[in-house]
Amino acid sequence: MPELTVQVARAVAARGPYPLAMRVRDELGELFVDAEFAEAFEARGRPGWSPGQLALVTVLQFAENLTDRAAAHRVRYGMDLKYALGLELDDPGFDASVLSEFRTRLDEHGMEEKVLDLLLTALKDRGLVKAGGRQRTDSTRVLAAVRDLNRLELAGETLRAALEALACAAPDWLAQTVPVREWAERYGPRIHSWHPPASTSKREEMALVYGRDGFALLEAVHAPDAPAWLRELPAVQALRTMWVQNYLRTVSEAGAEVKRRESKDLPPGRLRLASPYDTDARYGLKQGSWWTGYKIHISESCDETDVQDAATGQAMVPGSDGPPPHVITGIATTDATVTDAEMTEPVHHMLAARDLLPAEHFLDSGSRPSSSSSTRRHVALARCVTSAPARRPAAQLSPCNPARCKKSSTTPASSRATSSGERSTDPRGHRGNHPPGRRGHRHETAVALNLIRLDAWWNGHPLDRTRVSHLARLDLSLAA
Repeated sequence: MPELTVQVARAVAARGPYPLAMRVRDELGELFVDAEFAEAFEARGRPGWSPGQLALVTVLQFAENLTDRAAAHRVRYGMDLKYALGLELDDPGFDASVLSEFRTRLDEHGMEEKVLDLLLTALKDRGLVKAGGRQRTDSTRVLAAVRDLNRLELAGETLRAALEALACAAPDWLAQTVPVREWAERYGPRIHSWHPPASTSKREEMALVYGRDGFALLEAVHAPDAPAWLRELPAVQALRTMWVQNYLRTVSEAGAEVKRRESKDLPPGRLRLASPYDTDARYGLKQGSWWTGYKIHISESCDETDVQDAATGQAMVPGSDGPPPHVITGIATTDATVTDAEMTEPVHHMLAARDLLPAEHFLDSGSRPSSSSSTRRHVALARCVTSAPARRPAAQLSPCNPARCKKSSTTPASSRATSSGERSTDPRGHRGNHPPGRRGHRHETAVALNLIRLDAWWNGHPLDRTRVSHLARLDLSLAA
């Protein structure tokens, strides 16, 4: 690291709280080395920015909830980031587009978990996280960046989206195929910009009009004389799927008749499209709360004993007077219909692959069926299983003593380093919503949360307590 950068950055940091970026460099050293990302970068070509440095910038960017442009600005002008990255004070930094390209490259090479793996390895080397002990896993919702639409609105917006795509990709073909003026009046405005009729009969008639127009468009797109590539447009494919799921068409001597499917004839939730703009989003339900999007499953350590050196009995990290930080050890994004029970074994395999399988694993009650219907909900909500090799069948996982389980929270993020820091890196709405195929942002958010918690621990700041009402506390005490 340049000596001048060290002197100036430490002199400035002497006044006020010590910056997170500098603390990470002091405690963890060079956290992300270039060799770990070599698979995603060519050995030939013009020199580029260090992937290890870009990974650290990306994580710190998520920790402070910065845009790409703001993060690049901080690298150019912020001494704390120059210190963390080991740059000269006059280093001009990089263009903001480099960060987006870096994240995309990691996703394309299946390295979205690399930053979390490297951090956990560094923490294992320092004894801050290890196999055995206690961990807990719970899930929370991730909202898709789409509107919640009823079946009528969903049909109209799906057809409108397909027409917009066709008007952009093949305007001449569309002009010769559909009544443009009539359909522009009907499908030009977005579905949320006007109110559908209040009458049930008129709404049913509108749904059938949408159905007939949709079938007419699909027939035209799949006609022998239509360009074959039109049917490959994502919006057209979404239209076809949506019409198969929501409409029926029967052909008789009187002609073709379009009907809407009854609710009992709709496909199961795991297959049903919820939006033409995000075909991976699904309808989810948990604890009486509905949402459209995904579900994120988070695992974290929750040991309550001090981390001490075996020889000296002293705390292993300066300034750590309380219990060890709760470190996020695994994170997985699924569609909203995946239950917690379905993720029990995948979570165990994920933790075993990182050599972090716990001795006791606290789970939400959705992860194991309750053995007694009379058990209070708050007690059943936290279940504990004793983990063994990853191949152990789920049937052998048994609930622990409720008196011990009651200490587990309903959400893994219950032990918060700083409430403002947790809000800035909330995985449920941070930097948009990304389908399961692009999960790297979840892992970067997990690393950012871990660094915020570690920074609070290194500085001796107590963890914030989960806000629980007095009535809920009374209910928990009675359940125990």
